Amino acid sequence: MGLEPRSPHKTGHRFPAGGKRGRRAKGSGRPSVGRSRQPRQPPDGRSEPAPDSHPHLSPEALGYFRRALSALKEAPETGEERELMVCNILKEVEAQALALSMNRTGSEMLQELLGFSPLKPLCRVWAALRSNLRSVACHRCGVHVLQSALLQLPRLLGSPEEEEEEEDEDGKDGPMETLEELVLGLAAEVCDDFLFYCGDTHGSFVMRTLLQVLGGTILESERARPRGSQLSEAQRAPTRECKPTDFEVPVTFLNRLQDLSSCFLKDIAVFITDKISSFCLQVALQVLHRKLPQVCAHLCSAVISYLSTRNSLADGSPLLLFLRDQTSSRLLEQVLLVLEPPSLQSLFEDHLQGQLQTLATHPIANFPLQRLLDAITTPELLSLVSEELSPTLEAVLAQGHPGVVIAFVGACRRVGSHQAQVLQLLLEAFHCAEPSSRQVACVPLFATLMAYEVYYGLTEEEGAVPAEHQVEMAAARTLGEVTVLGSLLLQHLLHFSTPGLVLRSLGALTGPQLLTLAQSPAGSHVLDAILTSPSVTRKQRRRVLQTLKGQYVALACSRHGSRVLDAIWNGAALGARKEIAAELGERNQELIRDPFGHHVARNMALTTFLKRREAWEQQQSAVAKRRRALNSILED
Repeated sequence: MGLEPRSPHKTGHRFPAGGKRGRRAKGSGRPSVGRSRQPRQPPDGRSEPAPDSHPHLSPEALGYFRRALSALKEAPETGEERELMVCNILKEVEAQALALSMNRTGSEMLQELLGFSPLKPLCRVWAALRSNLRSVACHRCGVHVLQSALLQLPRLLGSPEEEEEEEDEDGKDGPMETLEELVLGLAAEVCDDFLFYCGDTHGSFVMRTLLQVLGGTILESERARPRGSQLSEAQRAPTRECKPTDFEVPVTFLNRLQDLSSCFLKDIAVFITDKISSFCLQVALQVLHRKLPQVCAHLCSAVISYLSTRNSLADGSPLLLFLRDQTSSRLLEQVLLVLEPPSLQSLFEDHLQGQLQTLATHPIANFPLQRLLDAITTPELLSLVSEELSPTLEAVLAQGHPGVVIAFVGACRRVGSHQAQVLQLLLEAFHCAEPSSRQVACVPLFATLMAYEVYYGLTEEEGAVPAEHQVEMAAARTLGEVTVLGSLLLQHLLHFSTPGLVLRSLGALTGPQLLTLAQSPAGSHVLDAILTSPSVTRKQRRRVLQTLKGQYVALACSRHGSRVLDAIWNGAALGARKEIAAELGERNQELIRDPFGHHVARNMALTTFLKRREAWEQQQSAVAKRRRALNSILED
């Protein structure tokens, strides 16, 4: 496929760093409801009972629990004394569990206590809350207590039961329910009122956590959700890398998960269009994809079938309308990520083929397109996508959607095809393809997401012949601010099969410029890619890092630079370690006084290097020998 001519976009344009998906984000048209914020108090008319109906927690009781929690934190981490203290506190909690869970301070303390709780006390507290499930689950404070109780299952599920049950001081007869029975009972109750809990602002959080627990998969993105209403595209990128935590669950949990999944099918339209309920279906798809893939595929098919029959468009699939919708597009993002490769190919051919350029420039639809690119694993589908996206990379960047370009480059890296083509397209988009002397400047342009003329402050008339690259001008310029997405772009390119052009551009940076890159929160990961990419040879790596000579002290005294220096040190041979230690040793006292430098001085044993050189060399040789032995074992 031939390359398209230069895009007509103005040469003086700076590529926006990426649109926001938050409330009030210009041009995004999409609020971040439910994805980035914790439950908040619902408006009038929602399910939460009136404040007066909540049990009252006296100041004396609140003070007691506060003192008890403080004492528990100061107690030894293990031992009979601690276990007895936990049991005694939770026995008091049992009588006031409902009042504690609906009090803001009490709820926070109860969540902490549940994190310490053994199996039986937790079950008793759970049982005390069960009779008021709806009130607790739909309360802005109570919901967190239920979530915390559910999240203890990976720790407690399968714990050995005590042979003899403790006497119930309240005089209640009958055996206490097991943890498994309590979870299944909770699932049965929410199943009976499924739409209510999924659609409630707070209840949906309990439902999502329950789905994860039943599937034995705790999703990191759900457990460690950042607070705040605005998340930029750059901030969202690392979330995709979070790996779920799996744990063993009984078969009854998976059976109940399958039962709950069938509830989605009964009211599929609600879960596609309601912004709160939709989040429950998204979590269900992630869990089912890992534990019950056939059920996941059935749910995905139901979603696609429903959307394909709504509001037919004369110029394309009805699915295109929903890709532009704030709520349903988020669900479709998840569907794209969990579809199997044959189903993903069919979805593309039936609904998306011929529409990618329009989707890439749309403020909402570009995000589902990024997920499509993230999900590509076959050269066949990548070829079809590349054919549509290749001519428009500069237009997409100018539109403020660099995430599409980064996802496209990432797909080329993952699949292993179209790499030379996409690199050439990037050079053209950033106006450094011609004349060829400009190519050596690609790294600063990619890192900052700026076109050549903007980065170097040039004024060129449209249609004029591009000027040659001036090495002196480039060396005199301070490296611009490295963006998160620019860093991701460079990391992908360094993992291409032939990263020679990017490495030559890195090698052309001056020492201060490379130091700025290493000290940058985002740019430091570019150095990580140089050190870890299997495509970068030892000789190429040494040539780039050689530029940092004379900058090691500044690197060691930087938060991010010190981490880069540690990584360089760990991969360096004995000769290179001597050079680094010699340079740092000249200013050892300065390093020792620095909050970051003193860690570097300790890790490199600089005091030993300065006073007992021979012992230091023996120590480093032994470390290198152990590392080689470990690498040999790992390779085998």
